[in-house]
Amino acid sequence: MVRHRIAGKKLGRPKDQRRALLRSLASEVIRHGRIITTEAKASETRRVVDKLITHSKKGGLHQRRLALAEVPSELVIKKVFDELATRYADRQGGYTRITKLGSRKGDAAQMALIELV
Repeated sequence: MVRHRIAGKKLGRPKDQRRALLRSLASEVIRHGRIITTEAKASETRRVVDKLITHSKKGGLHQRRLALAEVPSELVIKKVFDELATRYADRQGGYTRITKLGSRKGDAAQMALIELV
């Protein structure tokens, strides 16, 4: 079976668990500025975080509700719309950076640092 036009990784989880995982990882990246996770999770989290920041740059109630649908945390959305929207106002995408860190000792998973630029 060929994966043409299929975006995203499954991360070995059912859809609801995968969505909850990405929501929490995106919230933590926004809340703390950087987190350490696996490369696969970091690359999927990047998609969510960049989408949230793009919504915040457009502004407006509709964009805020779309962002809340992605990450249902008022504190995180408030930070995105108040702080990050002005911080990245003149930046055209690429709000996150992924730095590869090497293998995890326990299971040799490839680790990465994802941070806001």
